[in-house]
Amino acid sequence: MTSTQSPCNASFSVLPHMCDRYDAVGRRLAFRAKTAEEWKVWRRRFRRKLKELTGYATMQAAPLRPKVTDREEVRAALNAGGEEADYVRERVEIQTEPGVVMPFYAIRLKALQGRKLPAVLCPHGHGSGGKLSPAGRADIPQVADAVRIYNYDYGLQFARAGFATFCPDARGFGERRETAAVDLMQSSCQWINNMAVPLGQTVTGMWAWDLSRLIDYVRTRQDCRRGGVGCAGLSGGGLQTLWAAALDDRVRCAVVSGYMYGYRESLLMLHMNCSCNYVPHLYEHADMGDVAALIAPRPLLVETGDADPLNGRSGLANVRSQVGIARRAYRLLGAQAAVKHDVFQGAHMWHGVEAVPWMRRWMKADAPGAGGA
Repeated sequence: MTSTQSPCNASFSVLPHMCDRYDAVGRRLAFRAKTAEEWKVWRRRFRRKLKELTGYATMQAAPLRPKVTDREEVRAALNAGGEEADYVRERVEIQTEPGVVMPFYAIRLKALQGRKLPAVLCPHGHGSGGKLSPAGRADIPQVADAVRIYNYDYGLQFARAGFATFCPDARGFGERRETAAVDLMQSSCQWINNMAVPLGQTVTGMWAWDLSRLIDYVRTRQDCRRGGVGCAGLSGGGLQTLWAAALDDRVRCAVVSGYMYGYRESLLMLHMNCSCNYVPHLYEHADMGDVAALIAPRPLLVETGDADPLNGRSGLANVRSQVGIARRAYRLLGAQAAVKHDVFQGAHMWHGVEAVPWMRRWMKADAPGAGGA
């Protein structure tokens, strides 16, 4: 009897050919500016190209129509020592495109009610239940496991540090899962990308657009400080943070965790990653560090676990190659102090040890219990 299964023959793999093509056609719009004026020209051209490739330029603005659907006080840990505090958590909905609704949590310490706080967006990654993990919904067992394993409750961590935090469901996650995704922790971003790419759009563009619309909403709130917002996320949340900050100057400070590496090793060679990472024609124009260079001179902190398997075959060298591209842009603009790389011992997870003080430094958050607004 002949088996219907047979081993793959590595000699027939198309991957080596794809890697050769990457080397031959990649990075047409690489960051190579030598002067501030050249940087401005490159930045304008490159940002326009990225909006075209992601479909961001095709997104349709619509009235926000904000609606607070729930407001409750919750008690959760205030710090690693186990001390607890009361938080106010709102569930809010806004319209990001015609008929496209994004739910999110708005969280702040109850003790800071009545003060205008700096705002931080806290987009999530995979395996998060959408907004539930960053918001620290440890009352849900599956979410509690994710928070424990990945230190995932960074929305709560920023709230306890004196920020107003906003934890949205990205398209394809949480309450925004497509109907076939029946499990709470399952995502449907790959299916949305399947819908989007033939129509000239991508999940990456949708996510960046939705965060831009969330900034529009935050700027209407009387309890948030005027000016830009912070943005911080792990993994797919790092993807969202990277692109939102690259395409929208209102992101004043960014923390990209577990998502800064060379595309060749970490997405081309590791091609079984979720399709939400993939933008048509992107590699022909840029590597990830070029995208990060668009954030300069605004503050950027990159978190990397030294044992993160997504770092790629060469590990930290692959990550540092991309941080190095961004550093060149910061150096050119005289903003070397505004970029930092926090390498910690660990795997794919949120670290936060440097990230939270970094955000407080650049966003000037009040410490809990401090006076003033």
